[in-house]
Parts: sequence; structure tokens; C-alpha cells
Amino acid sequence: MQVFLVGGAVRDKLLNLPVKDKDYMVVGSTVEAMLDKGFQQVGKDFPVFLHPKTQQEYALARTERKSGRGYEGFVCHADESVTLEQDLLRRDLTINAIAEDESGKLHDPYNGIKDLESRILRHVSAAFSEDPLRVLRVARFAARFAPQGFTVASETVALMQQMADSGELKALTAERVWQEIDKVLDCAQPQVFFEVLRQCGALKEILPEIDALFGVPQPEKWHPEIDSGIHTMMVLEQAAKLTTDKAVRFAALTHDLGKALTPKDQWPKHHGHGQKGLAPIKQLCSRIRVPNELRDLALLMSDQHQNIHNAFELRAETLLKIFDKADFWRKPQRLSQLLVCCHSDIRGRTGFEDKDYPQAEYVTQCFNLASEIAVKPIVEAGYKGADIKQQLSKQRIEVIAEYKAAQSKARF
Repeated sequence: MQVFLVGGAVRDKLLNLPVKDKDYMVVGSTVEAMLDKGFQQVGKDFPVFLHPKTQQEYALARTERKSGRGYEGFVCHADESVTLEQDLLRRDLTINAIAEDESGKLHDPYNGIKDLESRILRHVSAAFSEDPLRVLRVARFAARFAPQGFTVASETVALMQQMADSGELKALTAERVWQEIDKVLDCAQPQVFFEVLRQCGALKEILPEIDALFGVPQPEKWHPEIDSGIHTMMVLEQAAKLTTDKAVRFAALTHDLGKALTPKDQWPKHHGHGQKGLAPIKQLCSRIRVPNELRDLALLMSDQHQNIHNAFELRAETLLKIFDKADFWRKPQRLSQLLVCCHSDIRGRTGFEDKDYPQAEYVTQCFNLASEIAVKPIVEAGYKGADIKQQLSKQRIEVIAEYKAAQSKARF
């Protein structure tokens, strides 16, 4: 019986990155032998065990054979005859097919170390194409390791293209698709995930609402990058620089979906695109089961980002309606999320990457002043029922209007 450290732990160690989880592979053993040593079996489809003391995962070396469509259509074989090389051959990328034995010696039958040094994501074998989930995983690895300079090998992109064209991606469940996107939203450069998927033709299969933005022009005066899809990727990139909040990053990704619905004879203008985008956002979120918190901020961003950009020109009554509609009174954190997302939108344009966003401070102050208006004095003044709300709104409008006038005078 031989034990090897495998997968991401070895890869990240060689990249001098923090090692979070350790997975071990056991060669030359059986289920019975592992149980006799006190290991607890947890895998049903293939033998995975928990170490009796450390609770870390140990899996028997195994081979896999394609038996049906999708990422679950496999027959697994594991016994003491399966070799280290056979187990590593079934893995997705060469950089994930490196093993370290108990003496610290590295075993690298598929040149993963060379690809680590060259910063290349390359599939191990043609068996890669048997699992459609690997298309998303490679795109996610591309996003995760973009800061280290990794790119996807051309032959791997070509294979991913074949997989996208085959229709196999349709076998992916909504849960698995969202799991990958959820992980991607934690990456420093999440836009790379969507760029890789588009490069191999998978974006139109997984997220057609995002893919439809590419090729849709915008006014060059405001958008030197012109293409709506490119702008969306730039906005997501800027959002990732401004915040780690996944809800903001997702809202940045979906904020302009309405532009794909603009009739061509109206290009490059997109009147009302924020409101047009509400339906495709709901459709996308329902299909891949996006959490409600992220969906709601995405809808708010689509609906209100143009208003926030034009905040200095809005009447006090209009600002109050926005605050009421978004229920910032009970959820003030949603206002800060919206403002960061709007700042990302402004910066997500060629030549505007470092632009300030004074609207954020202005809107925040308007809201803070309005929030300071207390209900108690209104009640004590004798107002009742609906009149209380009406008087509250009146006083809030007045304080916003006063601040707006002072700011206008200061600017001019």
C-alpha cells in the first residue's frame, strides 16, 4: 500500500500558494483493507475514506469508463491493481495530475510541472472530453490562476470547442453550473471565466443572455470599447477590483442584459435598457438557481444604474422614490452595494478605468440626511395614519432638496 498527496495540494504547493485542502490517493489497497485500518468509507460511487485521526480524504486509485451522457455517466473501477499512472491519467489538467509520495518525491508522468512553469492549462488526455463539467472547470482555473499568468493551451480550447458543439453541456444541472459560477465570483479576475467560455463557444450554451451582448454596439462617445459584451467584461473586472462582494460582482455581470434586446435599427443607442434587462435577469437567475440576494441586487442595478449615474440632475422627489422602491430604509447595505456596482460601470470603459464617482458620495449623503428624519416628532405633532407617512416623505424631500441646492451652489 502506497499513499500519495495528489491534485490541488501538490499544484498549489509548487506555485507557492496556500494549501487549503489535502487529498490523498492510495495505490495497492482494497476497500476491506482500508476499513480494517479504521478508515470510514464515505464515497458511494467510488471508494473514498476519511482518515480515523485526521479526517482527511483518502481515495483508492481508480480508473473511469464513460457509460452515458453528462458528467455522471461513468463506471468507476478501483482495486489494488490500479496504478498511480492510471489514476492520474483520468484527471482533467496536467497541473492537477502530479503526485507526491510519503518521502516527498514528485511523480509527474504527464509533464504537469513543465506546464506549471510555462503557465499552461492543458488537458491530460482525450478522456477529458467525456466530462462536460470540465469545460467550466478549465474556465474557472483560467480565472483563478490568471494573476499567475496562466492561459489555456490551444489544443485544450479546441477540445472544449468540440465539447460545446456536441451538445454535451446540456447535461449539466443548474446546481453544478451555479457552483462553478459561485466559485468564479470569488476569483480576482472573474471575467476570464466568461471570456474563456466564449472563446470555446460554451458561453452561448451556458449563459446565452451574456453571450448575446457581444457584437452589440454602444455610442463610442461614452463607450470607446463600443462592444456591449466587452464593456460587461470590463465592468466585472472593475467590480472585482473594488469589492469582494459576490452580489456586486454578479450585478456587474448582468447589469446591461437589456442592451441585447435593443432592435438593430436603434443601435448604438439603448433607451430603457435597464428596464428591458429585468426579464432576462429573472430568466437567467431562475434557470441556474442564483440565490435571491444576488438576483435582487442584479435587478436593482439594472433598473436604477442610469438614475444613479444622473443623480446630480434628479429631483429630490425622484431620489426619495428610488430609496423607497429599493427599501434602503430597512436594507441600507443594498445602497452601498448599488453604488459600488455603478462605480464599476463607469470605470468599465476604455480610458475610464481610474475615474472617480462623486455620485456615490452625493447619493449616500442624501440618503443619510433623509434617514435622520425621525417619526416620533411627527406623531407627537398630532399626525395620524397615512398622514404620518406623507409628512415623513415631505420632510425627507425637503432635507434632500436643501442639500442638493447647497451642492449645486458649491459646484457652480
